[in-house]
Amino acid sequence: MKLENLIEGLSVIQLAGEVERKDIGMICYDSRKVIKNSLFVAIKGFNFDGHNFVMEAIAKGAKAVVIEDNSKVSNDYLIHQNVTKILVSDSRKALAILSKNFFNNPSEKIKVIGITGTNGKTSITYIIKSILDYSGKKTGLIGTIANYIGEQKLPSEKTTPESVELNQILNQMVNENCQFCVMEVSSHSLELNRVYGINFHAGVFTNLTQDHLDFHKTMENYFLAKKKLFDSLNENAFAIINFDDEYGRKIISDTKAKVISYGSSENVDFRFINPKYSFDQIEFEILYNGKTYSVQTNLTGTFNVYNLTAAIATCVNLGIEIEQIQEAVRNISRVPGRFELVGNYPVKVIVDYAHTSDALVNVLQTIRLILKSNNSKSKIITVFGAGGDRDRTKRPKMGRVVEELSDFAIITSDNPRNEELSQIFNDILSGINDKTRFQVIDDREMAIRKAIQMAEDGDIVLVAGKGHEAYQLVKGQKIPFDDREVAQKILKEMFEK
Repeated sequence: MKLENLIEGLSVIQLAGEVERKDIGMICYDSRKVIKNSLFVAIKGFNFDGHNFVMEAIAKGAKAVVIEDNSKVSNDYLIHQNVTKILVSDSRKALAILSKNFFNNPSEKIKVIGITGTNGKTSITYIIKSILDYSGKKTGLIGTIANYIGEQKLPSEKTTPESVELNQILNQMVNENCQFCVMEVSSHSLELNRVYGINFHAGVFTNLTQDHLDFHKTMENYFLAKKKLFDSLNENAFAIINFDDEYGRKIISDTKAKVISYGSSENVDFRFINPKYSFDQIEFEILYNGKTYSVQTNLTGTFNVYNLTAAIATCVNLGIEIEQIQEAVRNISRVPGRFELVGNYPVKVIVDYAHTSDALVNVLQTIRLILKSNNSKSKIITVFGAGGDRDRTKRPKMGRVVEELSDFAIITSDNPRNEELSQIFNDILSGINDKTRFQVIDDREMAIRKAIQMAEDGDIVLVAGKGHEAYQLVKGQKIPFDDREVAQKILKEMFEK
């Protein structure tokens, strides 16, 4: 693509060098990936500053560079190398605009549905995709566990990719004739302008509870990051909002989109009532447009009633008949690592991604509800930890929740990263009053084994925090580890002798 076409719509502070006759074959923000005829965008990251790698990018064949810090780049060197300099105020925003232009604005050619909130993003994307697939609509998915172009599964490195990769995968979806893309939109991606310029056909808000304060610092900042999605929606878009959440009622203050509310409250557009829970399914009813619709699904949990209601509201507003939606959700596949039951053994082991106090409340309360409805006296044993180098203030709250809703718990490693386990454990323990019902075991596999060994027939072992993840992050290494596989191995050893 000609450089002059590529920079269309860019707010340029200073432009030095040729633009009309330069062909650009690739956009890079990582100097290691630069090849001949690339455009290199220098971004100030968390660990590295791309401005320090401009010369390396030029040596590898970059024909133009986008920068936001003029002091770090030699103009004489750029002129000597016949490299075009484009100075902007915000390199990340520039990267998003350039990416959109390079891939011919793919979000204008596919209906993009963005889901944001602390909990529920992954489940809702999977549920919406399942309904649309069942309805014969080819659908792409971008999210935490994997990316999909129709049925083709692609690896996922981030919940929401950087703007180059995001526009690239959207372009692939367009080329593969996908009608819809349903994607998780993280607060990081909104704050860092990864989704800047994406034309969202709809936005879905799940809930907002404490998480990522290591990055956002305050709940207000976290909320304002999420709000950007709804501020960006135009008058032809719609917003599906959880009105049971106080932040949901505030997040739409500046949106131009049509607002559709959901929840358990009266006077919402899609209201769920009469939920019944078991370990195998949920049954509930939805009140919509003056009528009552029954919903039966093999998903479970109070949180999934919210997730299903959000997905149903979204799909109705995408034009799918509600009767077809009822059929689609009846045999929906469970989302990997979300309230996932491991095998069928006398001791029930549930693996869940819950890694915030609110998510732990949801999962543990669901287990309590199911046990209560079965008049069961079974115990709940929880295995959990907290991620290292992340928000420390949520750890005592997680400990407090587990103490209140579990009979016994084992604190263990999660993704400690570069933080000492003792610091993480002490933070969690500081929120706990009765420490006699807690044990600390550093090794996660040993912790899971101990919990299963302690359990009696009918008891529940909740392994929380990592869900679908097949690794642990320890001291810069990505070590293979899957809670589901580990639990399955231990259960087989114990019950299949």
